[in-house]
Amino acid sequence: MIKVDGIHKSFGKVRALRGVSFDAPNGKITGLLGPNGAGKSTTLRVLYTVLRPDRGSASIDNADVVTDSLAARQRIGALPHGAGLYPHLTARENIAYYARLCGLENHAIDERVENLVALLEIGDFADRRTKGFSQGQRTKVALARSLVHSPQNVILDEPSNGLDVMATRSLRELILKLKDAGCCVLFSSHVMQEVAALCDDIVIIANGKVAIDDSADGICERTGCDDLEDAFVRAIEMVGPA
Repeated sequence: MIKVDGIHKSFGKVRALRGVSFDAPNGKITGLLGPNGAGKSTTLRVLYTVLRPDRGSASIDNADVVTDSLAARQRIGALPHGAGLYPHLTARENIAYYARLCGLENHAIDERVENLVALLEIGDFADRRTKGFSQGQRTKVALARSLVHSPQNVILDEPSNGLDVMATRSLRELILKLKDAGCCVLFSSHVMQEVAALCDDIVIIANGKVAIDDSADGICERTGCDDLEDAFVRAIEMVGPA
């Protein structure tokens, strides 16, 4: 479970987060929506311990992301915006290297890597160096890397970016499998169809604040709109300028 309680973060005079709070429970898919610059990626970076909040707190399965950051990292699989793969390693080597960093025993690594290669359908390029991979190929390998240690909590920053239709369908099926396995899944996306189809709860952020936090139907009802896209726009308008 992921808990965020009143986090603030500024970069000089820019107030990126202004008291963001929400919960992402186990066994559910929580979507993080917002326009560009709203604070989505900053929130996710705080959760996977890349950034420290100026105020407020956040935890992963009760492990505080600041005071117990190592324990928090051990409980998450993160797919950040930008794959960050080692270009001179093959896809398979990238995944296995991360497995070792996560403390998997040597005898378990090969089997886990092969399972992910099959699950994410990357066998055709698993033994190629990642330099020169397409965006979709990089995303698949980075996703495999984030899941290699079977984390309870999965944080995905625009995971379908660069994926074709078939790969996007496979990704959706994987996210639903993670939910069915009792995982906490938190992801940001700009694709309304994706969010509406997958998410149990949706957190809309605007100008560094939570505009609304509810199910898709609940958000539509509270904003008086018939579809999620119109409700999204209405929720953003309700927050007003920074």
